[in-house]
Amino acid sequence: MKHITHFLKDDQGQDLIEYALMAGFVAVAAGALMPNVSASISTVFSKIQSLLANAAG
Repeated sequence: MKHITHFLKDDQGQDLIEYALMAGFVAVAAGALMPNVSASISTVFSKIQSLLANAAG
């Protein structure tokens, strides 16, 4: 039981997730406000997706 409560209280990876969500929000906002930038953002996210897919598979 002690291990379960320690696991539930652990917030070590929380900052990374918050930064990733903030970066995604900024990218979506920039794409909405500046249509010329949206193609570049789409390219970056496509490259990230392919890299993650290669790392997972």
